[in-house]
Amino acid sequence: MTVSYRQPGVVLTDHRFTVPLDHDAPSGETIELYAREAVAGDRAGQDLPWLLYLQGGPGFGANRFVGKPSWLGRALKEYRVLLLDQRGTGSSTPANRQTLPLRGGPAEQADHLARFRADSIVRDCEAIRPQITGGAPWTVLGQSFGGFCTVAYLSTAPEGLDTAVITGGLPSLDAHADDVYRAAYPRIERKVAAHYARYPQDVERARRIAGHLLEHEVVLPNGYRLTVEAFQSLGRVLGTGDGSHQLHHLLEDAFVPTLAGPALSDAFQEQAQGLLSYAGHPLYALVHEPIYAQDARPTAWSAERVRGEFPRFDAAKALAGDGPLLFTGESVHPWMFDCDPALRPLRETAELLAARTDWTPLYDPARLAANEVPAVAAVYHDDMYVDTAHSLRTARAIRGLRTWVTDEFEHDGVRAGGPRVLDRLLAMARDEV
Repeated sequence: MTVSYRQPGVVLTDHRFTVPLDHDAPSGETIELYAREAVAGDRAGQDLPWLLYLQGGPGFGANRFVGKPSWLGRALKEYRVLLLDQRGTGSSTPANRQTLPLRGGPAEQADHLARFRADSIVRDCEAIRPQITGGAPWTVLGQSFGGFCTVAYLSTAPEGLDTAVITGGLPSLDAHADDVYRAAYPRIERKVAAHYARYPQDVERARRIAGHLLEHEVVLPNGYRLTVEAFQSLGRVLGTGDGSHQLHHLLEDAFVPTLAGPALSDAFQEQAQGLLSYAGHPLYALVHEPIYAQDARPTAWSAERVRGEFPRFDAAKALAGDGPLLFTGESVHPWMFDCDPALRPLRETAELLAARTDWTPLYDPARLAANEVPAVAAVYHDDMYVDTAHSLRTARAIRGLRTWVTDEFEHDGVRAGGPRVLDRLLAMARDEV
């Protein structure tokens, strides 16, 4: 049963679907998917084409908008929009420390989670499309990991697509996770250098906090162990439009005086745990490296191993000298499953996923080279999360794909630039610019 309701300027309808857990075994176990339909209030009764939004991640449910802000307002001028919670996220049979034990032990959990990558998400989309559009193809807007899914869609089911729109999400078609992180660490270092150039006072502030953490055990209010490596990982915000300012504000009032000496303030700890905790998106930590796996090679904690090739990120060495502490970016490490109470029960499951060797290809280069679907992509210059060189190489491999390469926005440009970004990309897809 569907339920409709109103918010300012928009009519929303909740949809729930049943799809196979394993699409190669359609008569086997099923899972439930949730999606929210949005249509402009003054167009609710009209026959409109559909736009499917695939959220970034992996592991994040679709945006919970109020009204029609950002890119959604532009999309609602001509589409009905379906905001899909990808499998395992939001209200779509969530996968987390509470639900995964229902699958069995760590081995069963890892086998289960191996079905939560882009290939399964695309097959979910194709399973629900006839129920939504009556069988007509739809436009897909893929942000970040949603863009990875869109490239997989072009590879496996292009007949389901009217137009493919990708923002900050053109993946390498063949890079191993090691290649991804070898390209990532130098980019992250550039972002950190740019942050310190903007806020030079943060060099000493970051060193002081890191030094304190090397000498004191700090447990955040939610039970998260704030190690120096965890503190460095706050640099993940530097890939967003306002991330540098956000990090600066976090650092500027980190300490308060106490009877026992200077301590990290409650306010700092509260903000830090909100940025560090995976409680709301544990699937991100579990399957982040597997989204790059496409052959018999294990990911084997790629980001952690490759980090060793970049000794400038070693906090103890930085503090032993007079250089700046380097923050890290979008990466998952085994110590996170020790620090974060939302991940601790899943440590063995994560180890099994990291050791897995039966990954299958996610993309079809031959089919992409023969692509006939109008496809466009915003590629953000020096994107911290998705390597620009990898993206442009993939763009050249997809027949007819047009790119808009810009340094006006960071990775979250579809949020920050909203209507303007989507308007330009749709115009490009229609050969209007």
